[in-house]
Amino acid sequence: MAVVPLDQLKADIVEVGRRLYARGFVASNDGNITIRIGDDRLLTTPKSVSKGFMTPEMMVIVDLDGRKVAGSLDASSELKMHLEVYRQRSDVKAVVHAHPAVATGFAVAGIPLDRAVLAEVICTLGSIPIAEYATPSTQELPNAVRQYIKAHDGLLLANHGALTVGTDVFAAYYKMETIEHFAKISLTARLLGGERLISQEEVLRLQSLRGLYGIAAPAPICLDDDVSGGGAGVVDATCQVVRSPDTPGARLVADPASGVAFGSRDRVPGDDEEIRLTYRELAALVEDAVQKLR
Repeated sequence: MAVVPLDQLKADIVEVGRRLYARGFVASNDGNITIRIGDDRLLTTPKSVSKGFMTPEMMVIVDLDGRKVAGSLDASSELKMHLEVYRQRSDVKAVVHAHPAVATGFAVAGIPLDRAVLAEVICTLGSIPIAEYATPSTQELPNAVRQYIKAHDGLLLANHGALTVGTDVFAAYYKMETIEHFAKISLTARLLGGERLISQEEVLRLQSLRGLYGIAAPAPICLDDDVSGGGAGVVDATCQVVRSPDTPGARLVADPASGVAFGSRDRVPGDDEEIRLTYRELAALVEDAVQKLR
């Protein structure tokens, strides 16, 4: 593999920072980006600079202990979290941390993006768990990230934001795009009454396509909440938990958590269920009500 010149890597970070800012994934001076540039060196964004207005000359080089090696500015205040990722994942060459609004909303609400909703997400990221809350810039944050980073390329950070990794900085950035896109679709589906989930049988089929598509996932998908990596407080996730109904022979099924029986027009709705009527049915109900009032 050809070695990418340092000047190009600096320019790549500037471009990814510009995209993060333009898409509203960061505000003010939020977020940080790093690239591994050697066995013991990282290129990082500077502290207290908007990601939308960086220049290549602002980038900082640090060693794997976080000590500055080169650069006129100070390194990102979230560097400890990035360093922990590189310690745990020798395959990772870049890390992106941002605060995309909808995905961060899920993180604030304590809702992981781990339901089997989109085939593309199952094939690529598998699931996006939530690392427990930790004070930013402290050792607590890398400790929280460590629980999940070996098995996941994307994480939500409780009441904080999101973290993605990749084989280069653009790959890490694209995964951040995927997480926010997934969050928007999930929120929209829930506002419309609930998701239709992909069945376990289909999830396993999608997992088998990873190799066909050349997707190097860090860990396999697991479907049982009781396996390692499934519950809160797990010490070390070893698989990507995807929540999916076990319905043999089915490919799409109603989300058991919503209680919505998709496709059934004769159901008896619960208190919080949506009732769908055609215009003709609604007009008949109104006419009947008017007749009873006369």
